[in-house]
Amino acid sequence: MAGKQHTYSVKVVWTGNTGTGTSSARSYTRDYDITAPGKPTIEGSSDPSFRGNPARWNPEDLLLASLSACHKLWFLGLCAQAGIIVTAYEDHATGEMKEDRTGAGQFTSVTLHPRVTLSATSDAEKALDLHHKAHDMCFIARSVNFPVMNEPVIIHEGEQDA
Repeated sequence: MAGKQHTYSVKVVWTGNTGTGTSSARSYTRDYDITAPGKPTIEGSSDPSFRGNPARWNPEDLLLASLSACHKLWFLGLCAQAGIIVTAYEDHATGEMKEDRTGAGQFTSVTLHPRVTLSATSDAEKALDLHHKAHDMCFIARSVNFPVMNEPVIIHEGEQDA
C-alpha cells in the first residue's frame, strides 16, 4: 500500500483504582480517561454488562462513533466535490456484538442509518450513490473484519421522511 503514512497517538489512563488495585473483580472500577494533546478528555469505562459505568463512553460506543463519523466525513466531502449541498446529517448507528462462552467476543455487524437533508436542487440519487463511495473510502470501515452496512434516508429541505 503506497502513499502517505499517518500516525496517531492517544493516552489511556486507568482511573479506577479504589485503593486496593485489582485485588478482586469487584475491588476496582473500569473507568479510564482518554487524552491527547490539545483535545478534551474522553471519560471511558467498560460496557455496563461488564461492570462498567453507564455514564461514560465504552469501547463499543467509540467503535460505532468512529465508523459513523468516518462515513459522514467522507460523504460530506464527496458531496461538496459533486456540487451536492447537504444541509443536515445525523446517524443512529447500531452494532451487534456476540460474546462466546469464554467471555471473548467480537462485533458481527454494524449498520449506519444516516438521515441526510439536501438543498431542494441537489440530486438525491447521486447523493445515494455517494454513500456507497463513502463506504468504500472510509478508513475505519476498511479496517474492520465485519460488515458495515449503510441504510441512508435522503430528503430535500422542506420534505418529511416517507
